[in-house]
Amino acid sequence: MARGLLLGQLRVQTVKHRDGRRSYTILQPCGSVHAAADRYLATYAGSGSDRPYAYLLVDHLRWLESEKLTPESVEFSDLERYMGAVGAKVAMPLGNPWRTGQRPYGNSALSSAASCLKGFYLHQAAAGANSGLAEMLNRRRMPTQADRDRALLGHLSRDLPANPLAPKRIRRRHPKMLPDNARATLGPAMNSARDRLVVDWLSDGGLRIGELCGLHLADLHLRENAGCAECRAPHLHVCHRDGLANQARAKTKHEWTLQDGVIRGGLIKRVSPAMIHSYFAYMMTEYPRDAAHGMLLVQLHGADRGLPWAPEGARKMIRRAGVRAGLGVIRPHAFRHSFATAVLDASDGNLVITRDAGGWASTEVVDEIYAHVDIHDPAFDLALRKAWGEHA
Repeated sequence: MARGLLLGQLRVQTVKHRDGRRSYTILQPCGSVHAAADRYLATYAGSGSDRPYAYLLVDHLRWLESEKLTPESVEFSDLERYMGAVGAKVAMPLGNPWRTGQRPYGNSALSSAASCLKGFYLHQAAAGANSGLAEMLNRRRMPTQADRDRALLGHLSRDLPANPLAPKRIRRRHPKMLPDNARATLGPAMNSARDRLVVDWLSDGGLRIGELCGLHLADLHLRENAGCAECRAPHLHVCHRDGLANQARAKTKHEWTLQDGVIRGGLIKRVSPAMIHSYFAYMMTEYPRDAAHGMLLVQLHGADRGLPWAPEGARKMIRRAGVRAGLGVIRPHAFRHSFATAVLDASDGNLVITRDAGGWASTEVVDEIYAHVDIHDPAFDLALRKAWGEHA
């Protein structure tokens, strides 16, 4: 890294390609590309990790600059200090204050940062720089938030033969859910048919906000026995597309095709009657007839009226509606948490059904995050009473 740079002036730059794709790089204060970071981020171009890794890496590079270090001179103990500075538990001084006024990373962000940093320095070593650090990264594991509880119990070990920057993840059994009756309460706070559609589709579809804002009208097969012949019931196809005008992008990358005007493949999700009803209410009253982009959600006001609606706009709408309804700040992903829990409960804990309904990659994720026992269940009550010695 060049010396004498203004602290904190490294920044992430979005690169728009002619074919509509977007990639990410890191620029130095002088405007030149940070060569080492650019080479590394290029390996993730087009994946779901490129943008978050760019922001995680730029934060680390800014820290290196504040500590007067470079990617070529940093040592394993320095990486431990950095992880401690952003939220991990480490038994060492952290040096100068870092990220003052910002919340520390949660365990998920720490795990992502650990993976990003390990990949970056292994990539550096492959190019002939700091090979000693790469050897350490293959032998030791970085501490993260997950180690806090283990440290209290005396279980923290510094010699764990795991990925040094990808620790065991602690999943939350009780994720952030919607408040009780949130959907019904939000209804009167919605200002348009489009906004009501968003609430219905997030609630009943379990969609991520990027998936919802990236939907095209062609992706929607809202009648039985649609032409794709992949699902008899009304459904939609979540298709990963790069270069959308509103920068929306589906997280998962299932293969999909457009043949004879019919979408096939992608992530297929069932559609509820309420979703179909709100779709037609929106299309009949607010959707612009001259919209040529073919996307489902559009801007309704201002100079950008009729253009594709960005995920950030949908997030702000839900946040404002939650405050108006007296529910506080609501985030779109809370709908997905509630959807998963509702399906899991309705299916008597069937992990496969819940996995496929929400589009998760494995039942393990569903089990670790959402699977839980009803504390009022008679079997649960009996087990506790036996543990308490009330029953033989």
